[in-house]
Amino acid sequence: MNRSEGLVQRRNVLKDNNSDGTPKENHDDDKKNDKNYDDGDSKETRLTLMEEVLLLGLKDKEGYTSFWNDCISSGLRGCILIELGLRGRVELERAGMRRKGLLSRKVIVKSDSPTGDVLLDEALKHMKETDPPETVQSWIEYLSGETWNPMKLKYQLKNVRERLAKNLVEKGVLTTEKQNFLLFDMTTHPLTDNVIKCRLVKKVQEAALRRSISDVAHADKRSLALLMLAHSADVLENAFAPLSDEDYELATRRVRALLDLDFEAEAMRPDACEIMWAVFAAFTK
Repeated sequence: MNRSEGLVQRRNVLKDNNSDGTPKENHDDDKKNDKNYDDGDSKETRLTLMEEVLLLGLKDKEGYTSFWNDCISSGLRGCILIELGLRGRVELERAGMRRKGLLSRKVIVKSDSPTGDVLLDEALKHMKETDPPETVQSWIEYLSGETWNPMKLKYQLKNVRERLAKNLVEKGVLTTEKQNFLLFDMTTHPLTDNVIKCRLVKKVQEAALRRSISDVAHADKRSLALLMLAHSADVLENAFAPLSDEDYELATRRVRALLDLDFEAEAMRPDACEIMWAVFAAFTK
């Protein structure tokens, strides 16, 4: 795939359990590893990378993604890997003396503490139980169900879009309706909170137009990830469409510059999220 294509530690203490015996969500790793982590105290609704990318792809009134978008499925799996990386749950194995490339290094579970998100915890469980470990590229394929190995189909995350949409319904962003499409009925999720969608679109636009996005060593990791994942999922155009011609040209030029970066070199920077760069490399190879 052409890079420019598509542009127009769990604590060793007694385990805290809920009243039903299930482990409580442990957000310590999230706060420690993700500087942008918000445990719910913010007045703004916090969305995961998966929810943000899906929301960008959903048609506001119709409540479903484009039937012609065949990139969003793998894009959402990339979101899961990066979200787990930003929350300190997974990392890449050491490069070693021979300096293995990003796409050759295996994904290692760093912490198996629950994230509080069902999809993330399901993916994390698969990774923990897999021996030997697999690469980022393999996990994108396995979680998407796009593998020729029948032994790996058990790793497929099913109904991801519908499950993410239900999360957004619970957060008050979407609603649920039934629509008739001649031969079949389909559950759709039209937008109900336009403020959150507009805020997300503005966030993407400002991230692309901000000059500091080009300085990836100091750029906000979540903003950078959102831009690149939205491009990989082919939903970035939905955020850029309202821009003026001048801003549109600048935004697309900045994204192209990001796509042309040396991901291997960027991953070697101090404080870099290696798994994020590995996902970028997987989508642009």
